[in-house]
Amino acid sequence: MILSLLAVIPFVFCGASVVAQQTAAVVCVAGQCLQGFTNITTGATLSASGSPTSLRLLPGQYTSSTNPQLLHAILTSSSASLSLSPGFANGNSTSLSLPLNLALEPGIATYPAANYSGSSTFTNLPTSNASRDSTSTAAGSVMLSSNVWAAVSAGSSSTDRLIIWDSIADLSQLPTGSSLSSISILDMQSAACSPPCSGAGICSASGTCTCPQGFTGSSCESCATGFFGPDCQACPAGCTSCDDGISGSGRCLVATVSNPPSSCNCLNGVCGSNGQCTCNSGWTTATNGTACAKCADGFFLTSDGNCQACQLGCTQCADSTGDCIACKTNFSLNANDRTKCIAQQSTTSTGTVCPDGSFSNGTACTPCSPLCSTCSGATSSDCIICGAGQYSLNGNCVSADGNGVCQGSTLIADNNKHECDSCPAKCTSCKIPNFNVASTVNQLQCTGCLPGFVLSGGQCIESCPSDTFLDPKDNVTCTACDSSCSTCAGSSTFCLTCANNQLASGGKCVSSCPSNTFSSSGACITCHPDCASCSGSAFNQCSSCPSDRPVLTNGRCLPTCSKNQFFDKTSSSCQSCDSSCSSCSGAGPSNCLACSSSSQVLRGGTCTSTTCTGSSSVVAGLGVCLSDLVEVPPPSSTQSTPLPTFSGIDSPVPSSSTSTSKTIGRPLAWWEILLMALGCAFIFVVFLMLWRGHARKRRAKATAMFATAKRIDRPGGWRWRLLRFGEKLFGHNRSRRAPTPDAPPMQMEKLRAVEEARRGPSPLPSLHDYPARPADNRPNHRFSATSLSNDSLYSHLTGLPRAGPQPRQPVRNNARDLLPSRFSDATSSHASPQPSPPPVPNLLEASRPLTPAQEYARLVGQTSGQPEPRGGYWIQPMDTGGSRNPFVNRV
Repeated sequence: MILSLLAVIPFVFCGASVVAQQTAAVVCVAGQCLQGFTNITTGATLSASGSPTSLRLLPGQYTSSTNPQLLHAILTSSSASLSLSPGFANGNSTSLSLPLNLALEPGIATYPAANYSGSSTFTNLPTSNASRDSTSTAAGSVMLSSNVWAAVSAGSSSTDRLIIWDSIADLSQLPTGSSLSSISILDMQSAACSPPCSGAGICSASGTCTCPQGFTGSSCESCATGFFGPDCQACPAGCTSCDDGISGSGRCLVATVSNPPSSCNCLNGVCGSNGQCTCNSGWTTATNGTACAKCADGFFLTSDGNCQACQLGCTQCADSTGDCIACKTNFSLNANDRTKCIAQQSTTSTGTVCPDGSFSNGTACTPCSPLCSTCSGATSSDCIICGAGQYSLNGNCVSADGNGVCQGSTLIADNNKHECDSCPAKCTSCKIPNFNVASTVNQLQCTGCLPGFVLSGGQCIESCPSDTFLDPKDNVTCTACDSSCSTCAGSSTFCLTCANNQLASGGKCVSSCPSNTFSSSGACITCHPDCASCSGSAFNQCSSCPSDRPVLTNGRCLPTCSKNQFFDKTSSSCQSCDSSCSSCSGAGPSNCLACSSSSQVLRGGTCTSTTCTGSSSVVAGLGVCLSDLVEVPPPSSTQSTPLPTFSGIDSPVPSSSTSTSKTIGRPLAWWEILLMALGCAFIFVVFLMLWRGHARKRRAKATAMFATAKRIDRPGGWRWRLLRFGEKLFGHNRSRRAPTPDAPPMQMEKLRAVEEARRGPSPLPSLHDYPARPADNRPNHRFSATSLSNDSLYSHLTGLPRAGPQPRQPVRNNARDLLPSRFSDATSSHASPQPSPPPVPNLLEASRPLTPAQEYARLVGQTSGQPEPRGGYWIQPMDTGGSRNPFVNRV
């Protein structure tokens, strides 16, 4: 059970005192207004010039059609104005515009009395941890904006946390045990971020994590480069790279280099304040323009990248080997050692060779200068080899100090070459400790380095070895770590890793890692600030959680459970609230902080049904009846300050007013008119296209019906397919089908009809008695005498004339064969519904020779002993009165 809850101020229960502070007002929500006495300060005050009174508006949405009539009249008034309470805003504006969305800005408002009464204090949603307000504030009720939660405690000294998700009208109605009079806001964030922000981030109302300076990541879970520690502090000044990261120590690893050689296009020299490079001895500008990148005359490049002086008497020597290329005057190349040039012996005019330490003046040998071992003249500038303790420098003999540095230079004395030689390339100065005549150049040590290099063991290198650290006193010298450290930083005793299998923790060597750290690579790494213990440095590798972020979910420590859950300390897990609670502080129906039902209110931590006075109802989001916010005196009571009478408080808006208000609007903009015109044009085009498509379908249907009736679109059949194959084979264009002429039966039917109309019924059988023709409706001309002169298959299908020569027909000798037929080109019998009468004998006809048709008919009659079946006829010539029938026997 949460022990630290919010308390109401003592005068809440002093009814007389509270009533004395109340004032007459009209309080409204969308759809209802109450007139009475109240001291609420939430929402906004709505007023208009000429209106009988001002209205106190509670949070909600108001439109131009909102009831009742008094509220509608003021809302739609041209002089309406709005006075907002602390924390409230109409969208992004404080001016009145409809629809009016009156809501609390992201944050929390506290009121000293219950039912949102008294002078309120509003706290915005913080933008950083530093802006979180943890001061103690007296409170009798709190109002919280939507999708925002707040963690509060009872005063600044309490550590217990209570998570509030909803507005609470009366803090005295919280679960049992709340007897506190002040609260402190420990944390407040929006619940819109998914995943939730880390402890350093603040979830904004837009659903993004706002990171403080130094933090980065989508959840502000890590430090940016150059920042370290749980608070992501910046690395120390003068440090380019440090032990950064949220688990880093901040120790400097690479010091900041001022004026590195590269800043003035230099390689082996020092950049001056004027931007010019001063080369180390032995170096000069290369052909590509880079300063101090090539060995000067009299020096050669060694295999380790240094420039060393050529041997005495050699003015130019080869790189890597040092072999002499050119010798000085009076010098010759040494045949045994190509790196050296030998001075010619000085002889007198008589041929006497002068010993070392003397030279020939022409007739005799003269002693050299005391500074010379061998010479070519009497002065010290004529020395070939300088004497003991003297070294050749620019043609003169100079001495060296106790560190082997040649007088007046930064060069080092070389006892073998008897001259002053250069320091290594990255050294600005060097020495030979305890220099004497037996010292050699391999004892040389650097004493200064170019910017960007560190001094370790007498050499200039890019970084300190692992068992040393960069001395912060000069940021140049690498100093050895303490024997207990394998690696260290900042000082010899601040261990980053330890020897003897110990673990480094906070610069010290320990046998086991303390709490809130984990072991990695021989060191104890600090856990992420969100974790109490962890298995790694990430914010989602927590093993246990601190008290301000107690919820362990998927390796993360979160400050709160979901809205309809509470954190159970016994099981260290989130548990569901009772179904009657929208938010709660514990299990069961008696630990509700707000109710899930809009018809229930909070009473002692329990959600109970309430009957609001009159026709009022529970105000959405406030958890209290409208009648509880406004004290309406009964009609029979006597008030010292009577309520004024206002019309329109209970009457709805007339329908005409509502419709009028709905129709009133601003004039359309030009682009709106253009869009409407384009839309109408589009609809017209679509309608026209649909109409044309419908008409096209109707025409196609009528055409198909006509073609079917006239048998125009008959099936192509094998003849048409054969024709198309031939056209494709020989490359002809596609032919169109010839129109179908009237079939021969139709022609004969027409001729018969005309003949019968002129001469009466014909004795010949009807055409309807013939059997049905084949499916292609064409007569069988296979054995017809005229089939040879008929159109070809190609002409018949396409209607085009025959391309080849016409076939010749057999000659007809019989005059009767030359007579044309009126009705058909064949004389074969056909079926008839009625048998024909027997032939009438004709003597004149019998005397004439028979035609082929007559011979066929007689043959048929002789071979058949029975009457012919239906459909068989005797062909007998008869006088038809002028008929051209070839079977007629002419007298």
